[in-house]
Amino acid sequence: MPPRAGRHAVWPDRIRAEVVAAVRAAGIEHPWAHQARAAEHALDGDSVVVATGTASGKSLAYLTPVLSTLLDGAEAPNGRGATALYLAPTKALAADQCRSVKELSQPLGHSVRAAVYDGDTPFEEREWIRQYANYVLTNPDMLHRGILPSHARWSSFLKSLKYVVIDECHTYRGVFGSHVAQVLRRLRRLCARYGASPVFLLASATAAEPAGAARRLTGLPVVEVADDASPRGELVFALWEPPLTELHGERGAPVRRTATAEAADLLTDLTVQGVRSVTFVRSRRGAELISVIAQERLAEVDRSLARRVAAYRGGYLPEERRALERALHSGELLGLAATNALELGVDISGLDAVVIAGYPGTRASLWQQAGRAGRSGQGALAVLVARDDPLDTFLVHHPEALFDQPVESTVLDPDNPYVLAPHLCAAAEELPLTEEDLALFGPTTEELLPQLEAAKLLRRRTKAWHWTRRERAADLADIRGGGGRPVQVVEAGTGRLLGTVDAGAAHTSVHEGAVHLHQGLTYLVRSLDLEDSVALVEQASPTYTTVARDTTSISVLETDTEIPWGEGRLCFGSVEVTNQVVSFLRRRVITGEVLGETKLDLPPRTLRTRAVWWTVTEDQLDRARVDPEILGGALHAAEHASIGMLPLFATCDRWDIGGVSVPLHPDTLLPTVFVYDGHPGGAGFAERAFHTARAWLTATRQAIASCECDAGCPSCIQSPKCGNGNDPLHKRGAVRLLTVLLEGAPKEEAAVAEAPVEESVRDEAPPGGTPVGETSAGGTSAGETSAGGTSAGAEAASGRPGPPGP
Repeated sequence: MPPRAGRHAVWPDRIRAEVVAAVRAAGIEHPWAHQARAAEHALDGDSVVVATGTASGKSLAYLTPVLSTLLDGAEAPNGRGATALYLAPTKALAADQCRSVKELSQPLGHSVRAAVYDGDTPFEEREWIRQYANYVLTNPDMLHRGILPSHARWSSFLKSLKYVVIDECHTYRGVFGSHVAQVLRRLRRLCARYGASPVFLLASATAAEPAGAARRLTGLPVVEVADDASPRGELVFALWEPPLTELHGERGAPVRRTATAEAADLLTDLTVQGVRSVTFVRSRRGAELISVIAQERLAEVDRSLARRVAAYRGGYLPEERRALERALHSGELLGLAATNALELGVDISGLDAVVIAGYPGTRASLWQQAGRAGRSGQGALAVLVARDDPLDTFLVHHPEALFDQPVESTVLDPDNPYVLAPHLCAAAEELPLTEEDLALFGPTTEELLPQLEAAKLLRRRTKAWHWTRRERAADLADIRGGGGRPVQVVEAGTGRLLGTVDAGAAHTSVHEGAVHLHQGLTYLVRSLDLEDSVALVEQASPTYTTVARDTTSISVLETDTEIPWGEGRLCFGSVEVTNQVVSFLRRRVITGEVLGETKLDLPPRTLRTRAVWWTVTEDQLDRARVDPEILGGALHAAEHASIGMLPLFATCDRWDIGGVSVPLHPDTLLPTVFVYDGHPGGAGFAERAFHTARAWLTATRQAIASCECDAGCPSCIQSPKCGNGNDPLHKRGAVRLLTVLLEGAPKEEAAVAEAPVEESVRDEAPPGGTPVGETSAGGTSAGETSAGGTSAGAEAASGRPGPPGP
């Protein structure tokens, strides 16, 4: 990708001279054109979203008007003066931004008092921040649980609030984004109560329709600044497909070398050559594995080099994360294997290369990660290492799907009743809800309030609804979708707390017998106590990793939309999914070879969510030459491949969605394939799939048909999450079945990947949370059987029961 020259402008004359001087002292003589334009809108009182590329100076675009306003407020004769609130999706980004703000504002003296207020802030500092800080940096979680419920103690800050900065706003998608949208509406309501009406300043990676996404997130009209005027160094982008090995996997399929092993080799080679690099990995376990492998190989070359590579992921203790950030920033670390926490705007300038171990789920994330290299304007290298997966394989063979397509729209649904209900309760506890508030929280509010009254969560007195319980209403809404209290990982011999795992991930990642990695050390889980949320582990050196398997069944609750596809039907509606982790596999670390399976006794979990599904008739099966003997395998293969391809059409990750295929489903009385959202109430992914079904299933058929294997492999129809052991599968039957199905697809449907709807988080993003790959169920099998005795296939997602609601 060729270099690009920058376009300069001048700062608006309303920016204080002291701020312009401070910016110049930092080495920035003139702003880029998009920075000046965004600052102008902010000073005019327009909420604005800056959607430009990585390292384009988005921070400065919102900091200059904010600092200028804080200086004006500091000169006010009475009161606290103007205040500003900064929201980041991760603690690391907030800490990094606080460091940058303090450096930039140093010449301004005590007029700018910036402080981080999050779960790591010592209690003795919190009162000072509430009373005196005028630039508070936090995250949506702390705003939701700490600041808004205690708004009376924050009244002087909220009363003077002029700006709310929302950094990396493209990460607020899916269920997480929908929760944050409601948190922001609660913030706006309380600000109005104290007489403030803050301007919202949003920063986003390049995104489709950034103004529309920002409007859904904030509930306000937002001006868009998307013309990137910053310069860019040359970027060499490599698509890397690992080679086939001599090994054979499930059902004799050829096995490729894993993306983990390839990425570890690349990180090793780059470190030996003194190239500063980050390897982005999709899961916490993957980050730990890559760092361990790289350290072992570096030690063979030079023991001192092994200490210059580390892992970075969520679940570490705060002091461990801060130490790693400092070491990377200073150059003490040469290489880092990181989850997507570092995809965000943490300043790691000076990197020469980025290795991406597996497609990160969206083109927006891909460009964010690739943009971490070359931040100082020098040339850079980015390498996407493909996993053995239908989507990754499709992309390395169809680079135009990456380089010639726009990034995705952000998908979120603030009106999801499972999201909205707990926030109405939280809002009522903060201030009794009145009829004037209904419009702020959206059209679903009016129908939800009677249900919340019936559930005895709210009580109407005169003209307002009040919270009736003693517990905190904010605890009803788990905005990161963790589904309960995090499970503490404790070393059995010493009682030392190693870290935490989200409740929703516990069944699959810290079940009894699971291999758990932490800071390069390997532990075996001795026991999992779900009642007390504690997993006891002991250090060990197993030669394998573990992968959980589960069973899934699905029932249709309500069909919202149904359209004919020839003789078949395409449907969208509400379903109930029952999922249970039943066993785990032990696999060799490098080859993935299965060594054995162990049964587990864990309780089932039920999820009410949204799904898209399609059916076929007997006549269509006859035309496709799919007889009862291969029907289950053909449906199962089509289900796996369609789940693998959906992230290209909806801003989701394979682990955000699940699927079930049934040769004779009791609700449809036909062969049926379901793909569902792995979140209570839905996340918008299945709806996007419904609206783009023709393009989505066409790409699915192409991915299966173009694969060079004979009977199916991980690159086309095998799934890493399949609880049936990827059996039955029938590759050719799936191609014929999809061909016949697509012949009946409505011709007028737009075969495009983007259509306005919205999306989700994965490792720390759902920032600050856990990697999507770890919050999901590890594998599945459905227990339903057709009349002919063919078992159905299933692939589970990371769904958890939702908070109290309708």
